[in-house]
Amino acid sequence: MVIGMSLIMTYIGSHGCVMIGDKRRIAFFGDKELIQKLEEELYSGKIKNDEELLERSKSLDVTIKVVDDAKKVRSLGDVVVGEVRFKTTFETRRKRIYATTNGYDIVELLGSKIDKIQKGESSIIVFGNKMTKKIANDIIRENWKPKTNLKDIGELFKVIMEEIALLTPSISKDYDFFVKSRNINNNEAQKLLRETIVRDVKLLEKWRNKLKDDLLEKARSIEMAKKIIIEGQIGQVSGINDNNIEITLNNDIEALDIDWNVVAHTGEKVSMGINDPSQVKEGDLVVIEKENLCIKRTKSQLKCEVILCKADE
Repeated sequence: MVIGMSLIMTYIGSHGCVMIGDKRRIAFFGDKELIQKLEEELYSGKIKNDEELLERSKSLDVTIKVVDDAKKVRSLGDVVVGEVRFKTTFETRRKRIYATTNGYDIVELLGSKIDKIQKGESSIIVFGNKMTKKIANDIIRENWKPKTNLKDIGELFKVIMEEIALLTPSISKDYDFFVKSRNINNNEAQKLLRETIVRDVKLLEKWRNKLKDDLLEKARSIEMAKKIIIEGQIGQVSGINDNNIEITLNNDIEALDIDWNVVAHTGEKVSMGINDPSQVKEGDLVVIEKENLCIKRTKSQLKCEVILCKADE
């Protein structure tokens, strides 16, 4: 299971918006109760750094995978988007914030379907776990000035990100950062956000459908690969024409192309090549021995451009 170990901070105001997001994702594998225990210790601040996280995961017999190249914050024209994800065995939940000058939308998605939308005009919004949100909000309150400009807000967000990264391994020291300052009013902002969300969610749906198709194709390839013959009798030589010979397939063997389409059914003929035709005669058995395709009598190797598989019963 992959947990959204994220810190994303967004400022939305009348002169523009600022967004920053860390780049860490952590995957946990193992017993659910032990994973939950590790998460609790991580969220509470008990685990201070990467070394302690690795040591504690080993002591709990929980396997972890840490990556610091996640793109949680991105730019779509005059809109910035931040996303945290919660991925389980069955589905992915996403929480996104779309922001621009004078407006933001918080969108919750189940798969690629919009589950909930919350709209607003100006705010400071922090996505993160309980501990990182509290620290970030405390630092913002302590350092906020009524006339703070976008540049100062950006610098403050960077300082907060770097300070929190020193306190917990739940976020990375690296981050993505964007500033937008398009001059638009509240109505224009909501129109821009609405159009951006529609396009973005449609792209997500297309990507998910393609991923689903790819996974189905991969699963089919794995299943078909199990049928490939690596040992046993293939058929008999039924014709010889110089270096090309015809093989009549056995009643339990079929030939497929690289896309797993059948090119010769059981009992049909396929062509193969042989370097020395004097080493073969009609009626010879063709076999695969020790993963080598050859004439059984002379052990002469054969070449073919098809995949030889067990036929479906």
